[in-house]
Amino acid sequence: MKSIPSVVLTFALGLNALPVLAESPHGQTENTPSAEENTFRPLPLEELRKFTEVFGRIKQDYVEEIDDVTLLKYAIRGMLSGLDPHSAYLEPSAFTDLQENTSGTFGGLGIEVGMENGFVKVIAPIDDTPAQKGGVMAGDLIIKLDDTPVKGMSLNEAVDFMRGEIGTPIRLTILRAGEREPLEIKLVRAEIVVTSVKTLTLNDRYGYLRITQFQEHTGKDFNKGLDELEAAQPDNKLHGLIIDLRNNPGGVLQAAVDVADTLLDEGLVVYTKGRSKTSDLEFSAKPGQRLKDVPIIVLIDGGSASASEILAGALQDHDRAVVMGTQSFGKGSVQNVLALTEDHGLKLTTARYFTPQGRSIQAQGIEPDIEVNRAKLGDKQEQPFFREADLAGHLSNGNDDSKRPRPKKTKTDEQDEQRTMLEQDFQLQEALNLLKAIDILKIKKGQE
Repeated sequence: MKSIPSVVLTFALGLNALPVLAESPHGQTENTPSAEENTFRPLPLEELRKFTEVFGRIKQDYVEEIDDVTLLKYAIRGMLSGLDPHSAYLEPSAFTDLQENTSGTFGGLGIEVGMENGFVKVIAPIDDTPAQKGGVMAGDLIIKLDDTPVKGMSLNEAVDFMRGEIGTPIRLTILRAGEREPLEIKLVRAEIVVTSVKTLTLNDRYGYLRITQFQEHTGKDFNKGLDELEAAQPDNKLHGLIIDLRNNPGGVLQAAVDVADTLLDEGLVVYTKGRSKTSDLEFSAKPGQRLKDVPIIVLIDGGSASASEILAGALQDHDRAVVMGTQSFGKGSVQNVLALTEDHGLKLTTARYFTPQGRSIQAQGIEPDIEVNRAKLGDKQEQPFFREADLAGHLSNGNDDSKRPRPKKTKTDEQDEQRTMLEQDFQLQEALNLLKAIDILKIKKGQE
């Protein structure tokens, strides 16, 4: 019988023994599960023999010499990538990327992406970024970066390729549903400063509030946005609100909970369930709410993911809003960051999200109360969205602003922006029409 190299046994046993910290979804730090929960189970010797056999063959026969550390790093990457599309091995640059994404400032193209069959798929382009302005769409399949094929790259490698020095160009070759030939989109890398919350007054009675991505300060920005909308009304009171979560890829969970808390007086917002007791968490609204009697419509689509789905699902389950649009992406799994060393760690899927009424978001998403496709007169049929359930190896369902100052707009500027948005956005038109209908019914009831 061949002996198992000590380096491999150390590798196989060491991960279970490392003292690690787990960052919970709401941003606090807690100890990993107790020893009782992590009871050691004997490792399968036959499978370990296969592993060491492959390890040895690569060391001996691979066309280029490769060291043990590199091989073991590849093995760790492989273990995590085989679990689901969102678990990953975090090397130093990946830790930096996580911090940049939650703070709202980073360099690159501005695309939320996932991996599908070895290619990069666009979950959603971020507003006001080179990708969104250049015409990248949710569901696009990126097959080439400049002249380099994406096939064979890891997701981190592809993201690193797309990021780069500000002002440098990059060419994306993409496949898009409904297009016979691949499309080439030329973009220029820029500093990505994501404005989390944007507002606009509609028809002098209603408010439009778009959340582009959930960041650390989105809850505060949401309340500031409501203040601005109310101040713009003749009677300092909103008569209806549209919350636009379309193409919002998610972000910080606590931010979504904060927004829900603003609009709900009490009750569960979201809960998580996993194998470890530390993965079972509940988030509830505190007493006190804004816009108590104001009708709310939430717009979602196939680019609405994660925290967006949590907010939409909570408001829907509490009958606090009418959800309109198309089915959301279905990203309902929880990723915790587990530190291995000072600059390395794991992003590991540890639980699933459930709405207040116990609906699992994972691979299913939020179904709108009123389905309205994103289209306008003369448009061809809407392109189908790429969703979590389309990701290879996706987790099963499991049912057993930025502080950048906003420039002040004149009344004429706002009217022109309103007109342009309504002309080009059929879903927004329908949401506004519904708000008007609800408003009329309220007025009639008040007159009776």
